[in-house]
Amino acid sequence: MTDKPKFLIVNAEVLPDVFSKVIEAKRLLSKAQAKNSSDACRMVGISRSAYYKYKDNVQVYDEKDNSQLGTLYLKLSDEPGVLSRVLQKLYEMGANILTVNQNIPVDSVAVVTISVRINCDQINPEEILHNLSAIYGVVSVKRI
Repeated sequence: MTDKPKFLIVNAEVLPDVFSKVIEAKRLLSKAQAKNSSDACRMVGISRSAYYKYKDNVQVYDEKDNSQLGTLYLKLSDEPGVLSRVLQKLYEMGANILTVNQNIPVDSVAVVTISVRINCDQINPEEILHNLSAIYGVVSVKRI
């Protein structure tokens, strides 16, 4: 039996600089602004050993982040443009589309799952369901 990880929320200003530099190196890598970890470490001024020691255990916490992940399950009519209208509506509502998976239509209806990240301060998840169900060609939509 292993112990659960223990987490603390600590003001970054009281921590050694290496932690903020590891976060910056991870950001450089994720945005492809550094070619590899050696390049990222050189850019922020830390050793590779320090980077690898902390990289899996240091993350940024944003208390203002009120985003929520969700998966939508839709049944769409097999007609041109229906999926495009759904994706456009999600974009207009401020949803960040993470994945889209569409199955081959059966009986003129295709099942589509869409994973999204939404900011709950800006939009109500129920409003998304309501707006998507009003689109021509959307047979049904639900959150799973």
